[in-house]
Amino acid sequence: TTRTFVYGGPTPLESALLRFRIMAFATGVVLACGTFALILNDAVGLHHMEPGTGLLWVLHGYLYLVYVITVLNLGIKARWHLVRMALVALAGTIPTMSFVAEHVITRYVRSGEKA
Repeated sequence: TTRTFVYGGPTPLESALLRFRIMAFATGVVLACGTFALILNDAVGLHHMEPGTGLLWVLHGYLYLVYVITVLNLGIKARWHLVRMALVALAGTIPTMSFVAEHVITRYVRSGEKA
């Protein structure tokens, strides 16, 4: 006989949303830290931070690539238009905007699931 197991785990859309939320937060934190370090470096004159700020920008670059992949993954699963995917992806390049995008997109996706 064949046994069928019922698994009440997250749907593929919920999993994609969770990955997006994690990456939006990680990308936003690193971008905010990089921006703050850049301001300290230029405005205040703390030039000894130079190697650290470079590492932050490299880290943000790699995290941003993963962020864009999670946006595309979520956008495909949620059947978004290309414009929405592009705008959400661009939010990862503006300091603190990925937090706003995460909040708005989470509400948008969850409201669409319940409807």
